[in-house]
Amino acid sequence: MTSADTAADAAPASRTHVFEADVARLLQLMVHSVYSDRDVFLRELVANAADACERLRYEALADPALLGEDAAFAIRVVCDEANGRLVVEDNGLGMSEGDLVEALGTIARSGTRSFVEKLGEAGAKQAESLIGQFGVGFYSAFMVAGRVVVETRRAGQSQAWRWESEGKGDYAIAPLPPDAAPARGTRVILHLTEAAKDYAAPHRVEQILREHSGGVAVPIDLAESPGASPRRIADGAALWARPKSDISTEQYAEFYRGLSGQFDEPAMTAHWRAEGRHEYHALAFVPGSRPLDLFDPQRKGRGKLYVRRVLITDDADLLPGWLRFVRLVVDSADLPLNVSREMAQQSPVFGAIRTGVANRILADLVRLADKQPESWAKIWENFGAVLKEGLYEAPEKRDDLLKIARFRSTAHPDGGRSLADYVKDLRENQTAIYYLTGDDARRLAASPQLEGFRARGVEVLLLSDPIDAFWVTTALGFDGKPFRSVTQGTADIAAIARVDGAAIPAAEVDAAAATLIAFFKETLGEAVADVRASDRLATSAACLVAAEHGLDRRLERLLAMGGQAPPAARAILEINAGHALVARLAARFADRDARAEIADAAWLLLDEARLRDGEPPVDAAAFADRLGRVMSKALG
Repeated sequence: MTSADTAADAAPASRTHVFEADVARLLQLMVHSVYSDRDVFLRELVANAADACERLRYEALADPALLGEDAAFAIRVVCDEANGRLVVEDNGLGMSEGDLVEALGTIARSGTRSFVEKLGEAGAKQAESLIGQFGVGFYSAFMVAGRVVVETRRAGQSQAWRWESEGKGDYAIAPLPPDAAPARGTRVILHLTEAAKDYAAPHRVEQILREHSGGVAVPIDLAESPGASPRRIADGAALWARPKSDISTEQYAEFYRGLSGQFDEPAMTAHWRAEGRHEYHALAFVPGSRPLDLFDPQRKGRGKLYVRRVLITDDADLLPGWLRFVRLVVDSADLPLNVSREMAQQSPVFGAIRTGVANRILADLVRLADKQPESWAKIWENFGAVLKEGLYEAPEKRDDLLKIARFRSTAHPDGGRSLADYVKDLRENQTAIYYLTGDDARRLAASPQLEGFRARGVEVLLLSDPIDAFWVTTALGFDGKPFRSVTQGTADIAAIARVDGAAIPAAEVDAAAATLIAFFKETLGEAVADVRASDRLATSAACLVAAEHGLDRRLERLLAMGGQAPPAARAILEINAGHALVARLAARFADRDARAEIADAAWLLLDEARLRDGEPPVDAAAFADRLGRVMSKALG
């Protein structure tokens, strides 16, 4: 330790580099922001050290000489309370000069770059909540250190290097004398600020290490002063390989935080050992809050894959996209170690493990939804939109997913409605599960297409996630009841009694209203597919619906937005024959001098229906002219 300290203070000839712009911005935000819990820096440094050991363990499979005579991996933390310094060192892979520039001078990981962007958007006041959702890695050291020195030697190389920075825009790299450097691995020396000197106190460091890094799969030793004999405070036993009965809730939670880079509590923990044809340990967590990358376009999961305690990859495709929010570790005893990471993931064994993991996690979610509905409600609130992707992508899982799905509806606008409860409460003569798709549940609740259903006490699901327009068209139904859109085809609800006992007199529809509707159809021509009387309207004069066997109007719009517009389908205009406006128009139809006004009314009703569906009028200029004529007539 003495030689290292001497080397750190000697400042040999070095080359100065400027931080990449994103790093400089990150450091400025971190140094000048106030954090209530800065302990994260030690967890991050220990995690980096453990990763370096795992990477060397993997490379040594192909080149055992890299390990030399030191095959036992360990992380050592040295307190130097007298000089206000803290040292974290490992005997892992280490870094070359190029590695130092790439790893400590630039932001190479998209997650870290996204973290910087989020910090910039949120500002310093929200930085604390964001820092728990992205691993800030090495740079977190500058929360407590005014100067950071890194001494490192890559395994298998003779030249060692020294990296130094005060986190103010630049850093220096210089060769390090062999006798001052680790035999291999990395030594990080933190020169603590006055406000952070307590992080050199042995009792404080031990408390943080036990609390935050007890599940790390590399042993951790603590030396209470430079030159003191270290004592082991974590044995490096992989948490996932230990019996569940030996692991506390707090240990699971801390391992989850280290794995996910979040500071919340896991909403669900699944820990099991699979035996039989394929053997593996698995430890999975459902986060307690949404990760910032939940809706990343790549839709990749975050799974760590080990083979007999050797880290193969920390970005394994172990989960389908609709379970990408789950944070997961899998340790297999069956996968071969002598192939590349890419080849390992193409193995039939890997495919079987992937299927088994997804099945087990889904089964645990179903069990949680049944046994702990309050806990499940929170998970669904955070991840329901993602799980519903499985309804479209994984038809074989659809039955289980529909059991745990929760919805907003006209009867339950705040959500939490299960399909089982919906079916249990079906109205007499109701034969389908009705739904309405759109962009916003509250806006959907005000749709005119719902009026006839509401008047009959028929509950309608309000589906406002984009994926809803896709899965609901492929799902056959639930508990023998088909899904049916309220904006497609005929409503077919006339057989369901109205709650108030009222009914539209058949004579009004069959006589004057029928003549008016025929005139509307002739007037609108090719602008609509049909004009017909409606039994789905109660208080509005008109609405638009899709043809029985065409695409739902919401799905049609989504496909058009994605550049996959189907052939233009004309909507059907439905008229409420019992509406006061329609009745007055029908009564005036006998006056031939009023036909021009009634024609204007037909177009205005069509444009009104389009506007209520979030679409523009057929012809904006013509719409304005007609509206002007009607207003002038009304005002005399």
